Amino acid sequence: MSALGTVLGYRRENGRVGIRNHVAILALDDLSNAACEAVANNVKGTLALPHAYGRLQFGDDLMLTFRTLIGVGANPNVAACVVIGIEPEWTRIIVDGIAKTGKPVSGFSIERTGDIGTVAEASRKAKEYVHWATELRRESVDVSEIWVSVKCGESDTTSGLASNPTVGNAVDKLVADGAVCCFGETSEITGAEMVCKERAATPELGEKFYAVWNAYNDFITENKTDDLSGSQPTKGNIRGGLTTIEEKAFGNLQKIGRKARYVGVLEPAEAPTGKGLWFMDSSSAAAEMVTLCAAAGFVAHFFPTGQGNIIGNPVLPVIKLSANPLTCATMKEHIDYDCSAILRGEMTLDQSGDNLLDMLRRTCNGRNTSAEVLGHREFILTKLYRSA
Repeated sequence: MSALGTVLGYRRENGRVGIRNHVAILALDDLSNAACEAVANNVKGTLALPHAYGRLQFGDDLMLTFRTLIGVGANPNVAACVVIGIEPEWTRIIVDGIAKTGKPVSGFSIERTGDIGTVAEASRKAKEYVHWATELRRESVDVSEIWVSVKCGESDTTSGLASNPTVGNAVDKLVADGAVCCFGETSEITGAEMVCKERAATPELGEKFYAVWNAYNDFITENKTDDLSGSQPTKGNIRGGLTTIEEKAFGNLQKIGRKARYVGVLEPAEAPTGKGLWFMDSSSAAAEMVTLCAAAGFVAHFFPTGQGNIIGNPVLPVIKLSANPLTCATMKEHIDYDCSAILRGEMTLDQSGDNLLDMLRRTCNGRNTSAEVLGHREFILTKLYRSA
């Protein structure tokens, strides 16, 4: 039995555990967004997932889009999925990829049918899936079966001092209990990359991480940019007291705790293959990185913020915490856990980590996060380069 106790979750066909029970209406491409949204409007209890890409992409860029869409549809928080695309061949690729999990999935293509016919057919199937999904019941599962990803946003001095270390404390406890966790934000490790390299489970893995980081750094150089001024740190970071990317990077690394060593390096949207802490090569843009985590199969997300990032995701519940008293007062509706008591000397880091884990358990058991209640459903695919 898990040392962190049990929660209620949905056991999926492939054995994974989800904490939400969505019937997703997934657009393969931007041309299919209207049809997906029409189906979701027709059938209550479904979740439309429109996005901006999926046409004339090629190579690694296309493969990343496919991997992301398949991963989101396969996420354990999704009970069943309807895929709509303009063309049948690419639609079938996504459907077949999701079907490998064993969950119900159907695809519809608009060519030679039109929007009206496609929406009608897809709506009938979606209604069938909603009836089926709403009869599923949660069961007791170990907390260690809940995959948790982490990312920070709008960081400031309080992030590195309290909210990020709170996440790190919780991650240490989750990993020790046998859970799967993930961190990333390749660009935001700049300045602390050698420290991150040393946190790998093996020297070979450290070199693999370092190669990924170097590839990002080379990309910056190739685009005639000497540094990340104006982007890293952001204007919000600077306003919050972070004057260099190095300050931001060392605060960022607080999220992986003090004990856990990462056991693998993942490509964007790639799923882990075992227990432990993993690094994912990913954008530092909040909506992109959280979407990649959803595509990699994570079912809950810790998001510490200093100045007040308001990010959410349609599939992956985002639990936001902050140690900035001003943010917790002026943006209270966005914060799930206020850990500013650490800075006042009223709470230890260990207690704060336990409090965050309690919020995780409450979220698994049915509590909607602030982002869910406020309707934040940011779903942004990562694009590598221009379309053909």
